[in-house]
Amino acid sequence: MISLLPKTHIDFLKYRKVYFALFALLLVVGAVCFFTKGLNLGIDFTGGTMVQVQFHSPVDMAKIREALNATGTTSELQSFGDNSYAISEKSTSDQVGVVQQRITHALDSLNVPYTVLQTNSVGPAVGSDMTERAGWSIVLSMVFIIIYVAFRFSNITWGISGVVALFHDLFLMAVAFSITQREIDLVVVAAFLTVAGFTINDTIVIFDRMRENARLHPKISFGELINLSINETLSRTIITTLTVLFALVILYFFGGEVINSFAFAMLIGCISGVYSTIALTTPLVYTWSHGIYHDGSEKQAEHPSGNQAEQSVAAYHAAKRMIRNSDGNRRKHRKHR
Repeated sequence: MISLLPKTHIDFLKYRKVYFALFALLLVVGAVCFFTKGLNLGIDFTGGTMVQVQFHSPVDMAKIREALNATGTTSELQSFGDNSYAISEKSTSDQVGVVQQRITHALDSLNVPYTVLQTNSVGPAVGSDMTERAGWSIVLSMVFIIIYVAFRFSNITWGISGVVALFHDLFLMAVAFSITQREIDLVVVAAFLTVAGFTINDTIVIFDRMRENARLHPKISFGELINLSINETLSRTIITTLTVLFALVILYFFGGEVINSFAFAMLIGCISGVYSTIALTTPLVYTWSHGIYHDGSEKQAEHPSGNQAEQSVAAYHAAKRMIRNSDGNRRKHRKHR
């Protein structure tokens, strides 16, 4: 496998309390943003009208905006393709006709021939239904991820830890959209779900390496196992993420306004995904087993009782014995066949 970095020996668990503090800070900042600025939901969720037009000759985008503003509309203008534009405005069902008339009047005032490619109107009831479906799609994806990871690694705490990190990424993306007041539409929701898959893939890579290292190094402590596994997969994680980021940067700057918000969401989510996989998922797995005061070396901590620490270590080594026994049974089964 290609190695971008020399062999590293970083103690990631050492700073887990800092990671948890940053996560708590993100929750506070996010709550403030949501209560003060909220989210700028698109017409897919609030209801409204979108008109796609194509002019027969080039038109300055600033002139189109000026014409729309002159009619008193609050329309948003996006460019896609040659001389093609999407004009959208939030409205209630009884305002759809009025909005369409205002947009048509603004376009006619430019005195440039144009063709209406498509007109879509979304009622408030449909928008509310789309909002509910989008929310459920994200929630169900998290539930299925917990089930999948718990089944694959026979440990539900690993699945829950992975979903906490996933929540961190999606929450950070939502905060970024709240701060910038970018519009959230179905394309952005697709970006949220894509980031969910990207993040959990990195998590599973580390969990797989932890399981493999438990077989190869049966005498090391759980904290050493986690740090070793993260360090061994660090180069792979960086190479994969940089490859994705290069493509996303190109989409963000040269892909046009239609997919600009998608690329923006993916950029935030992919960067956050790398951080959360290393700084939240595995530290949560360790803390769940040993407590937040443990130093990662399996030595006795001051705050937890001795019995608690001994039970955690015993449970860890029992799990490793189960893995070895399972491997032995599979080898016997192959020989028998």
